[in-house]
Amino acid sequence: MSGGLGAFLVALLAGYGVFLLYTAMVFGWRGVGFGPAPAPRRRGARLREYLVQAGLERVRPVELLAVTASLFAVAAALAWALYGGLVVPLAAGAIVASAPLWSARSRRRTRRDLAREAWPRLIEEIRLHAVTLGRSVPQALLTVGLRGPAEMRPAFEAAQREWLMSTDFERTLDVLRSQLADPTADAVCETLLIAHDVGGTDVDRRLRALAADRIQDLQGRKDARAKQAGVRFARLFVLAVPLGMAFVGLSIGEGRAAYASDAGQVGVLVAFALMAGCWVWAGHLLRMPDEQRVFLGSDDAQRVRR
Repeated sequence: MSGGLGAFLVALLAGYGVFLLYTAMVFGWRGVGFGPAPAPRRRGARLREYLVQAGLERVRPVELLAVTASLFAVAAALAWALYGGLVVPLAAGAIVASAPLWSARSRRRTRRDLAREAWPRLIEEIRLHAVTLGRSVPQALLTVGLRGPAEMRPAFEAAQREWLMSTDFERTLDVLRSQLADPTADAVCETLLIAHDVGGTDVDRRLRALAADRIQDLQGRKDARAKQAGVRFARLFVLAVPLGMAFVGLSIGEGRAAYASDAGQVGVLVAFALMAGCWVWAGHLLRMPDEQRVFLGSDDAQRVRR
């Protein structure tokens, strides 16, 4: 790497160091991010909840880190073989290393969409068992849940084990909330807990209203996604077109030598940054708001307070 590119990187790092010093002294921020760092334990609780929502509750953070590091090394080596230099391989390695996080995010979105589609039917079945068939609220919940979608059954199986061991319905619902980590599940559990503790015929009206609200939310999200279908397909060209042109450039003349030069390295780095920025910006514009968890169980609330 020549002096020009080295000086550019040193200036960039120096500027960011000044930013970190200023924000630490004026605002009291800690860490190396662009904003204040959350408390470590609270951030760990959020990470655990995120992995649970993605169906990766058995994956430890250290295992995720190992996969990320391996992908970084492989991608950086391939980019060095294609482009040479140092900056581009590091950028390519960072982009590919983020694949596990994007995969977890996709799994989380898929599971939450499945839960949104399943809960209206499950609520109606719970109402049928508890009101029409006259079963107890815990029995109705566990009977319906164990016949629900395969992705949700492990949570209901864990809740059933807790119920059989303790017959404590509140504790059983805490296990279910923790395993599902879903806003609708929190609302259903809170409604059923009140119905179980207070009793009466109000459970039928509450479950009907909750099911109608979930159906309305589900239909609204489906309509919004249908309108975004064309835009989501066009978003793929943000990655496909520039990468295709880059590979074509390798086969023209001394393409690899041009990429290995200082100007080529800076150009490719800027191109990668623009691609990533456009992809993230487009995803932010297309993102629909997620419901926030309100009725946390005792275990979840303790993890958040920590």
